[in-house]
Amino acid sequence: MQFDMNDPQNFNENPMQDGNQRNPMLMMLINPLYQGKLWIKLLGIMSIIYGVISALTIFGLIIAWLPIWIGVTLFQASTAIEEAYLTQNQGAFLKALNKLKTYFTITGVLVLIGLILGGLGLLFGGMGILMGLAGMNGGY
Repeated sequence: MQFDMNDPQNFNENPMQDGNQRNPMLMMLINPLYQGKLWIKLLGIMSIIYGVISALTIFGLIIAWLPIWIGVTLFQASTAIEEAYLTQNQGAFLKALNKLKTYFTITGVLVLIGLILGGLGLLFGGMGILMGLAGMNGGY
């Protein structure tokens, strides 16, 4: 069977409705995600717990929603992966991929922001050290 992503026939909501026919392409694609669904769910739960714990601090109240959002997204992805694997539901498979895309987008933006803030911290920290050393030598 030739698999064409542009063919709407390939995206039936539930291809198993015609009996016990299994979609080998979907199984091949979902199997690695299904094998890692425990780790995805665990990472989601740990992220939610981290968000709840960080909400207990004053600064954490500002950013606690991010790890909670990430955790919920991963938990939903894990649930959709399991549904797609067990029911051969291509809609659930696409939902899982979209949730994983959201996770990587959020994480990528946060890492980028962290790198920029870290670079600025190093720059201003280095300038502060140089200014402090210049002040110690009596030169302004």
